[in-house]
Amino acid sequence: MTTPTPGASPAPDRSATGGAPVLRRPAADEWTRYRDVRLAALAQAPEAFGSTHAREAAFTEERWRERLTARNTVIAELDGAPCGLAGLVGAGDGRAELVSMWVHPRARGRGVGDLLVRAVIERAEELGRPEVRLWVAEGNAPAERLYDRHGFARTGEEQPVDDEQPCRGLEFAMTRPAGS
Repeated sequence: MTTPTPGASPAPDRSATGGAPVLRRPAADEWTRYRDVRLAALAQAPEAFGSTHAREAAFTEERWRERLTARNTVIAELDGAPCGLAGLVGAGDGRAELVSMWVHPRARGRGVGDLLVRAVIERAEELGRPEVRLWVAEGNAPAERLYDRHGFARTGEEQPVDDEQPCRGLEFAMTRPAGS
């Protein structure tokens, strides 16, 4: 069963047609929905992720279920259809890390990204991890602007997007300090 994300209120509808975006935290038995959105993200924006469509398409049902629950996943929907996702994992240093952020091109500019980021920040605070870090692929200015609106700033850290394929480019860290 899908449940609305606590504290997440839909943004106003900014389009001439269609409803407002809604956020949901999918239950473990909705792993296929999560899988389909994640694979769509990897296919549509491969440069933005440290994994690949081929790698994750080979995951078993068990692996998808584990990832869904371990990542505090939130899925955005427009008119009942998935249009974005984001997750939250604990970092070894006591911080939280926003992961797997993606918004379908048809949903961009409608407040979906803002809703997802706010939901992840709220979840991190609920878990007692108010400092949130994330990684952004170099050249992804729209993502950097989104995170900047929510109090994230570059840390100066850089790393390859994919350790197994360093030629895929670099990504930089951004952090939102506690209380921002």
